[in-house]
Amino acid sequence: MLEKFNESADYIRSKTTINPSVGIILGTGLGGLVNEINIVDEILYEDIPNFPVSTVKGHSGKLIFGDLGGKKVMAMQGRFHYYEGYTLQEVTFPVRVMKIMGIENLFVSNASGGVNPDFEIGEIMIQNDHINLFPSNPLIGKNIEELGTRFPDMSEAYDPRLIEIASDIAKENDIKVSYGCYAGLTGPTLETPAEYKYVFNIGADAVGMSTVPEVIVARHMNIPCFAISIITDLGVPGKIQKVSHQDVIEVAAKQEPKMTLIMRELIARI
Repeated sequence: MLEKFNESADYIRSKTTINPSVGIILGTGLGGLVNEINIVDEILYEDIPNFPVSTVKGHSGKLIFGDLGGKKVMAMQGRFHYYEGYTLQEVTFPVRVMKIMGIENLFVSNASGGVNPDFEIGEIMIQNDHINLFPSNPLIGKNIEELGTRFPDMSEAYDPRLIEIASDIAKENDIKVSYGCYAGLTGPTLETPAEYKYVFNIGADAVGMSTVPEVIVARHMNIPCFAISIITDLGVPGKIQKVSHQDVIEVAAKQEPKMTLIMRELIARI
């Protein structure tokens, strides 16, 4: 696997002059941060050796290289999901490549369902923890010692310093943010009322189908992580409505400018 990571990284280096210090993964309907990047190079996933290819509407499927907030960045416009049929090792493959490319921080966005009764549709939630409800873990299998320890600590999966800076940015710009725990499930079905209740009862504030595997792998490699969610639907008793994937994209798009501002300024200040 290490050879495959290096093969992908070598190909990418042959196509860009950017040496990124920041990695970004953009979630469903949240690709607008790319518009803030002074783009130098773009590489299609399908052209990169060993890379999976995104199959989901709202995920473009290319790597973006450029400048954002005075930093050299590498952004995934479109991510991979377990429900597409990929293994968790394949889902997190790009994060491994990002590390080899030199990133020092990882920023992740996602659209999620809120289970906290205090949340409303459109809520912006800064993640401070997660619960892995995937049926596996991306670190299962032989450990790659060159990249990380066999038993990585996850007591600070989301970096407290980055959360603090993001909180300051939100206050300065009068952006209401909440803080919470994100539960990662497989999808592709949205949750039943009983599943929403279960997720809330075990300590989560939001639920989604991504982020957790990527963060686990990033922390395995000792990369500080920051993740932010836009609550696009509610799994709260009395507030549950039928939701389509298009509904999720539309709600995410409305709140995206606020999320983009926080991410852009945070990257500038680290």
